[in-house]
Amino acid sequence: MPDPSTSFGLRVVDGRRLPEPLREVLRPGALLCDGKGRARRLPRYFYEVPSWAAARETPLSPHFYLWEFIHTDVREAPPLLKFPRYVPCALPLLAACLEVFRDAVGTYVHIAANGGYRSPAHALNTSASTHAWGTAVNIYRIGDTWLDTREAITRYANAAREALPGVWTRAYGHDPGEADDHLHLDMGYVRSEPRDVPGDTYNPKLDDDPR
Repeated sequence: MPDPSTSFGLRVVDGRRLPEPLREVLRPGALLCDGKGRARRLPRYFYEVPSWAAARETPLSPHFYLWEFIHTDVREAPPLLKFPRYVPCALPLLAACLEVFRDAVGTYVHIAANGGYRSPAHALNTSASTHAWGTAVNIYRIGDTWLDTREAITRYANAAREALPGVWTRAYGHDPGEADDHLHLDMGYVRSEPRDVPGDTYNPKLDDDPR
């Protein structure tokens, strides 16, 4: 398989070729069920992040850097608490969407710890969380506004839906599926496969399964 690298210098890897401890927590190409029992296939291709310094120096868009999306705590799976670390190739697409959102609100957008990419094995993930695809983000503050009230969360959720047609946001609330201390933006189950990688092999048992 080729060993492509991106214009920002990160190597693209096939998750199925990673060492077993990493495959166990990343589950590349596996199926997970969402909250309604629908099967969603996890990402197969990842960017390899060699160090925290590299994450801090790697821009994914003009105003968002890689480190902001991988700031996790001890709830992340132990193999992903050290470097190199691996993030889905869709992450720059999420950063591009946040650039559009930042331009719409006209100020800084702050991503919460554990609020960007989280592996399928992260303790906060339930069912097929889009955080495991690198396509969801939790924002705790916009400019000087803390997103911990119904008014603030609803205001910026409306702004996100206007700026990003198709984005999904959690409603304000305290029940499962709601949020009371952040704005959750969700671009869905996007899997990005760089042009120079082989791609998935058709598997009729999985790909034709209506579940």
